[in-house]
Amino acid sequence: MSAVEDKITSLGLKLPEVVPPLATYQPAVRSGAYVFTSGQLPMVDGTLPATGKVGAEVSPEQAKELAATCALNALAAVKSVIGDLDKIQRVVKVVGFVASAPEFTGQPGVVNGASELLGEILGDKGVHARSAVGVAVLPIDAPVEVEIQVEVAE
Repeated sequence: MSAVEDKITSLGLKLPEVVPPLATYQPAVRSGAYVFTSGQLPMVDGTLPATGKVGAEVSPEQAKELAATCALNALAAVKSVIGDLDKIQRVVKVVGFVASAPEFTGQPGVVNGASELLGEILGDKGVHARSAVGVAVLPIDAPVEVEIQVEVAE
């Protein structure tokens, strides 16, 4: 097991299997020194633990936890391409989409769930640029979706 996976385990988490695509795309692709993930939903064992809009059916606190699940799913997608998470040189960019009730404006706090988990797992390599975007709806009524871009060792 890699040092990164050991860290995941030490946090009481488990790197999941790659979430199968819901449409025609790959969970992650490599281009040169970079791996780009597709948007990852907070799937756990093939199901969404919550659905709906953040600020309505889903609390911001629950959505923040779901964003962390998305980040873990994104790391699984990265591993499926590079084989060993220790090859990650740094997380370059995180983009989080938050299905938001009309009055909800706390998207950055929700996406912090992904950012904070990546920092806990990868330390300084987890520091990244980021966008947190409110949207009307996400696939299968997911409350949050996260994609990442990482630089990897050759």
